[in-house]
Amino acid sequence: MSGNTSSPYPPLPLPSGVTENYIDCPPAGLKFHILEAGYDPDRNKPLLLLLHGYPELAFSWRKIMPALASAGYYVVAPDQRGYGRTTGWDTSSFEQTDLSQFTMTNLVRDMVILVAALGYKEVKCVIGHDFGALAASMCALMRPDLFQSVITMSHPYTALPALPFDTAHSTKESGARGAHGLVGSNIRNDLAELPEPRKHYKWANSEPSSAAEWDNPPQGLHEFLRGYIHIKSGAYAGNQPHALKEWSAEELAKMPHYYIMPLVSTMPEVVSAMMSTEDANLTKTWQPDEDLAVYVQEWARTGFQGGLNWYRTQTDPERPKDVLLFAGRRIDVPAYFISGKQDWGNYQQPGALESMGTTCTQFKGMKLIDGAGHWPQQEKPKEVTEEILGFLEGL
Repeated sequence: MSGNTSSPYPPLPLPSGVTENYIDCPPAGLKFHILEAGYDPDRNKPLLLLLHGYPELAFSWRKIMPALASAGYYVVAPDQRGYGRTTGWDTSSFEQTDLSQFTMTNLVRDMVILVAALGYKEVKCVIGHDFGALAASMCALMRPDLFQSVITMSHPYTALPALPFDTAHSTKESGARGAHGLVGSNIRNDLAELPEPRKHYKWANSEPSSAAEWDNPPQGLHEFLRGYIHIKSGAYAGNQPHALKEWSAEELAKMPHYYIMPLVSTMPEVVSAMMSTEDANLTKTWQPDEDLAVYVQEWARTGFQGGLNWYRTQTDPERPKDVLLFAGRRIDVPAYFISGKQDWGNYQQPGALESMGTTCTQFKGMKLIDGAGHWPQQEKPKEVTEEILGFLEGL
């Protein structure tokens, strides 16, 4: 396993103190592209591992990495499997993709292998945003010896499904509820049968047509991503999230169309409709066009299918069964939750946020940052950094 800074791609516009590197990890079959800050060749600094979500990249952590490094940490943010400048993952067509590459146990294995390649035997804290929060939670759940604490952002941890219990002498049919409340329910049919038919974005992102819709939005990729970022941010006045009572079509339909979409709409169509009365300039204060251009450049090069494969393994009834190895287990390392107060992601899985004190045995609380939506480390980097450092100092 080796690292090098040579790249066939144009350099990223990174803040001072943040650099790019490439790490060969043959056991994972990947060459990771990472951003790093605070590197110490003697490895005397504690390691922080930052895991991005969808449709983002390691680049999404650029604003908070210098401050975390200045506080004495070695900070590493990889482009995860399926994303950005990391290579070696299956780039086959939708039908031919080996989805076992994108199951949660394999994604955790990727991080274990990367940490070893970095020369560390423990991670002070694994910090994940959006889909990366799920990956970070699984790292802490599966390898608490390696990942010593966890911070999740914008996606609360949901307990793993319960296994069928005491069924040996019962005639009743029993089955495990789908991992993270997704598969194993009739929510797709229930949403489609509403008076205003809807569909869940995770299933929409799992369809064969989804990558083409994301790759080629009618409004152009720049305008599409600008709109997608805007309507999920604190700048969108319609984001006034609140807890939902239950996992039901009627309750989920209270969420905005970017989560529970009109049945016949694509995501670009949803974004276009929601942006028709919005001022896109409002998000340029924290995501200027030159930063957005990085996302446009990278997604135009790779296409979205790699990232969308994460959704496919969550909505396929067979794929989440790998995590049943850990059924009944709770996260036993110190855990904290940070999010934007205007982020509907806090409530997309009803009850998850409220139950983190039970699903995490050392839950240290949460902070919802006012004025931030789904992108807190970019919308409010100073506040997020303060929360992270406060949590770490309290360990």
